[in-house]
Amino acid sequence: MASAAEQMAANTSWATLGKAKDLRQRIFFAIGLLIVYRLGTYIPVPGIDGASLREFMSGAAAGLGGMLNMFTGGAISRMGIFALGIMPYISASIIVQLVASMYGPWQNLRKEGELGRRKLNQYTRYGTVFLALVQSYGLAVSLEAGDLATDPGWFFRISTVITLVGGTLFLMWLGEQITARGIGNGTSLIIFVGIIAEVPAHLAQFLSQGRTGTISWPVIIGIMLMMIALVAFVVFMERALRKVHIQYPRRQVGMKVYDGGSSHLPIKVNPANVIPAIFASSLLLLPTTLSTFSGSSTNPIMATILAYFGPGQPLYLLFFTALIIFFTFFYTLNVSFKVDDVADNLKNQNGFIPGIRPGKRTEEYLYYIVTRLTTVGALYLAGVALMPEILRAQLSIPFYFGGTSVLIIVAVTLDTMSQVQSHLVAHQYEGLLERSQLRGKKRGTPKKGPALR
Repeated sequence: MASAAEQMAANTSWATLGKAKDLRQRIFFAIGLLIVYRLGTYIPVPGIDGASLREFMSGAAAGLGGMLNMFTGGAISRMGIFALGIMPYISASIIVQLVASMYGPWQNLRKEGELGRRKLNQYTRYGTVFLALVQSYGLAVSLEAGDLATDPGWFFRISTVITLVGGTLFLMWLGEQITARGIGNGTSLIIFVGIIAEVPAHLAQFLSQGRTGTISWPVIIGIMLMMIALVAFVVFMERALRKVHIQYPRRQVGMKVYDGGSSHLPIKVNPANVIPAIFASSLLLLPTTLSTFSGSSTNPIMATILAYFGPGQPLYLLFFTALIIFFTFFYTLNVSFKVDDVADNLKNQNGFIPGIRPGKRTEEYLYYIVTRLTTVGALYLAGVALMPEILRAQLSIPFYFGGTSVLIIVAVTLDTMSQVQSHLVAHQYEGLLERSQLRGKKRGTPKKGPALR
């Protein structure tokens, strides 16, 4: 049976959204910043030979172009100022979270609340600058090696590094502003908008394969049906959860006695959401980018990297699967659902799981449940993320289609809609409270009689 909040959220409409002024302002603010991001993907890096770049990317679209465009919103194909995208920030977040889970002083920072979180965020920004510097310089050198620069040399390298690092830092700031003053997670929405922007062009290219006879129409219809089924499956898995029964005993506070109650602790089958797929993809993009732009035939080291870790290669698939499984367990147990903190909170609130002692036994029981659910979630994420590679190998689809992009689109949409519903429910509660207060004032106000003269 749905709760009162769920029933209220189900009754929301466009009229309710129109009355929620704060939510409306947040939505418009987020849309405005995302439009700024999309405009920035069309501003080119200075010193790039546009004609050579377009010719090069038309040949690379079947391999690198589709994957990178998915994360950069097409900026890499146009070599825009946002060509690095938000990936250096995501990679820095991975490193900081890994270190914070193992390094003692940083573990203490995580326990200091808001102050410690700000300190770790500052370390993440420093790491973003460092990674962006390294990646932008490598990309500048690779562009020179690929004869895509109009005037190669140190001036081109320095200007490219400054432009790309500035673009990444600006995107990091945009994401933080959307998270704080807009709606949804800013970093995820930036990747989401980049994917959505590339879908029409990829879909038109895919359908054109049917008109030219490269791919038969039964195969095209079958893939479309497969994508619809995949979206439905991802939605089901993202909303699937295990409810752990929680009991609260009867207690006395002062002279008042409160009856005991029961509730449930929801644990998602995939507590890490789409974060592991993004993390794994961000780590695998850099060697592919450098080896492609530098020309693998002229660089034996890059050729070796591309041969073993290029998209579709066995080592790439194995490494990608291992990274997804590792980050799913790491992010779940260290960030999204820390079993020791949950067990301590239940103990402090006098809550317990029937048949399980509070404290250490509760922590062990929750760890047992979470690891089993996370195993299913990790295998589900790996299977969905690897699906496009299987399609490309078996059906020779000439662009990146499926898996990780579907995960990101569905997960970000569900997360953003849940936040919108939370704001609408809060707005409706505020409206009910205001109306109840007005009724109370009207009932309590004595009626004025006729004036005595």
